[in-house]
Amino acid sequence: DEILVTVGVTEAISSVLLSILVAGDEVLIPAPAYPGYEPLITLAGGSLVEIDTRANDFVLTPEMLDQAIIEREGKVKAVILNYPANPTGVTYNREQIKALAEVLKKHEVFVIADEVYSELNYTDQPHVSIAEYSPEQTIVLNGLSKSHAMTGWRIGLIFAARELVAQIIKTHQYLVTSASTQSQFAAIEALKNGADDALPMKKEYLKRRDYIIEKMSDLGFKIIEPDGAFYIFAKIPADLEQDSFKFAVDFAKENAVAIIPGIAFGQYGEGFVRLSYAASMDVIEQAMVRLTDYVTKKRG
Repeated sequence: DEILVTVGVTEAISSVLLSILVAGDEVLIPAPAYPGYEPLITLAGGSLVEIDTRANDFVLTPEMLDQAIIEREGKVKAVILNYPANPTGVTYNREQIKALAEVLKKHEVFVIADEVYSELNYTDQPHVSIAEYSPEQTIVLNGLSKSHAMTGWRIGLIFAARELVAQIIKTHQYLVTSASTQSQFAAIEALKNGADDALPMKKEYLKRRDYIIEKMSDLGFKIIEPDGAFYIFAKIPADLEQDSFKFAVDFAKENAVAIIPGIAFGQYGEGFVRLSYAASMDVIEQAMVRLTDYVTKKRG
């Protein structure tokens, strides 16, 4: 009664937002943020309001959250917390999550906790869901795409109070009917016999993360070390093109490497680029060679 299986976490996001939003509602999100939320919020008649976290190394504080909710004067219906975060890799420890939950309890808002990267946490503390501190107002989203590399199987999960799930399922069943039977059986196998499958992946990701940080830092990119997920969100050096879209396109044309411009993650992502280290070390090494060549040429 408190769990709903969806066709990937994207469908979970869709089902939740279409269930809770009405025209005029606002949704708060720490930014830069994954760009997949805003179109779905718009489809539901709502609008996305970004909280600029750049000055605090992309970490949302209780003070920032409380101020943002108050400033919107009752228009906020939900707050999306994606952690570990795409694109920044930021995550939160138990003390931080508890503090954010205390703020959220003061307001009549839903908390949508997108925790799909929960098993890719590189800190010495295990992932803590905000639902532990505010279960009645929290809707947790998770899935097997990141923890078990089962992206194509399209299995997502919604965890919420049974009263909420009873309403969300009405939207879900008219969007997709259900996740495929074979995917659900594959997910059961993964959860029963592959609970620790992310552990060897994490070791490899850490090697790749640290390698990229070293190489890009040597070139002048500023990087806040990510504590989770598998992304590097790097500030473009001041002496290079600051328009992130132009930078990415030019790099692709000149050196045949695709990176994501920071502007794709909202206005507060401008001046940054995102790289994924969910690739082989050979590919990453070649990409860093090409980035070094590109930057060296641009600097003359």
